[in-house]
Amino acid sequence: MIKNVLTLVFLGVVLISCNASKTQKEDSVSKLEGTWELNYITGPRIAFEGLYPHGKPTINFDLKENRVSGSNSCNNYTGSLNVTGNKIDFTQPMAVTKRMCMDGQQGEQVYMSTLPKITSYDVTDNGKTLNFISGDIAMMRFTKK
Repeated sequence: MIKNVLTLVFLGVVLISCNASKTQKEDSVSKLEGTWELNYITGPRIAFEGLYPHGKPTINFDLKENRVSGSNSCNNYTGSLNVTGNKIDFTQPMAVTKRMCMDGQQGEQVYMSTLPKITSYDVTDNGKTLNFISGDIAMMRFTKK
């Protein structure tokens, strides 16, 4: 028995037969899986390295558990993942550790306050770059780790 084949038959005659494959949306969501490292964020007029002296923020997608987690450079965070096609929603509150980082506090605040503004995403460069978008404005860019 052959699986994932679509066959259109009319009056006993096969009109067309083709292999079924994942939709572009399914492929796009599956490309999120894994850990990504921030390399651009919109907004502050401080050098990127100055915002994140403790290391670049990361985000990890666990599609099986519908969870998102990561580091905002100083503290760790975790929360539920809500993705539909290329739409993504970070408006649910996330649990965040409370370590004190005096010299990285502004970057941490910028990162955590930008996430809820994100409305969609785009994975480009053969799955190596993740862009977070608000409306039609690119807000954050990550590289696959």
